[in-house]
Amino acid sequence: MERVRLASGPLDWSLVDGAVPLVVRILGALALAALLFSRDRRWWTKLLPIAVVVAALLTLLVELTVDDWWQPFPDELPSDVVVWIGVAILGVCLMLCRMPTLRRRGRLGALVAGLLVVVLGLSEVNIHYDNYPTARTMLGPQDTVSLKDATGKKTALLDVPKGKALSEVWQAPADLPAKGTVSTASIPGTTSGFKARDAYVYLPPAYRASPRPPLPVLVLMAGQPGAPQDWITSGQLPDMMDDFAADHAGLAPIVLVVDPLGSSFDNPLCMDSKLGKVQTYLADDVPAWAAAHLQTAEGRTHWAVSGLSNGGTCALQLAVNAPGRYGVFLDISGQDEPTLGSRKQTVDAAFGGDEAAFEKVNPVDVMAREKFPDTAGMFVAGTDDSTYRPQAHKVYEAAKKAGMKAGLVELPGGHSWQVWRPGLGKQLPWLASRLGLTP
Repeated sequence: MERVRLASGPLDWSLVDGAVPLVVRILGALALAALLFSRDRRWWTKLLPIAVVVAALLTLLVELTVDDWWQPFPDELPSDVVVWIGVAILGVCLMLCRMPTLRRRGRLGALVAGLLVVVLGLSEVNIHYDNYPTARTMLGPQDTVSLKDATGKKTALLDVPKGKALSEVWQAPADLPAKGTVSTASIPGTTSGFKARDAYVYLPPAYRASPRPPLPVLVLMAGQPGAPQDWITSGQLPDMMDDFAADHAGLAPIVLVVDPLGSSFDNPLCMDSKLGKVQTYLADDVPAWAAAHLQTAEGRTHWAVSGLSNGGTCALQLAVNAPGRYGVFLDISGQDEPTLGSRKQTVDAAFGGDEAAFEKVNPVDVMAREKFPDTAGMFVAGTDDSTYRPQAHKVYEAAKKAGMKAGLVELPGGHSWQVWRPGLGKQLPWLASRLGLTP
């Protein structure tokens, strides 16, 4: 059950729908009109054309830099994002060109107008990705507690008879907290040598009980570029999991939001290769750390892996390359294969041009060779995601042919948090059932 939260202040007002983006659009449009209009003939014959041409060239330069030269991520900038970046740049160019024609007070007005146009452009880019649903999410994770305080002392684990779901034998104590906790944790690459950024650990209210229920684990990953905190802020994970726990007597999966990248713009492809031993990190180091620091349910049927975009691709990779660890996966807007832009670029960078080495771990190739009758997987894609929706269908069909218990769900939206956030939230009941939390 999804709960409606009332905005408690300006920091909680929606930035993607409602009054705030409407006001930004109105003010931005008026500011753009004010910057475009002038009674000065020189403005129309010289300065305005210069501003427009420079803005167009700079916008083209941004697009070429991101898509062709820098290539921080494999997919190109969406056309509407490029347009709104261009609007923001145009606002700056118009402001600078208007300055010499204005007096002091007019220059201040031009500065304000230029800033409003920039805000308009950035707002529309944010609406496209739904990256910052509120201003509060821009501030980073809030209300984290130390992992030591969150876990408390080790205690006896509740016995769950074979064939029973945890919820069928669980009785919530009267003093159970209403909300779970979020903590940061450093998970070292003891075996892999991989240097990951700090992870985030969500522990549901039931983790505070004694005896402690053996809760299943969800290993969760963000996209690329991205960071673990994206699921905490943009993904609003704590609220999502607390809502689920409130409907299940305090029970919810333990969530480890881990880093498979090393930095926001790196992409070591979630495999063991020349780029790093990321698969070993996620399949060995992360579970070993959890065993040392947490009390959880054990076994592949109680461990799931999920992620969005690059993280979704990684979830599928782990499901087929480390099936002894992860028996359940949720691939949200993932790719049909790990990539750095093209097959050749990927194989050259990761395996020195060895195509066979890549095919040995590439999920579609692995599923063509092997069967996975004991693995359950769900694929989620946006109906407007023209790039990754077809790829989701491809890997879904491959998963079915490999004998997986697979499903495919399409949600309204594109390659953005409009799909990724509900992509996890709406699949929590499915995950809970597959992980033995609920019948």
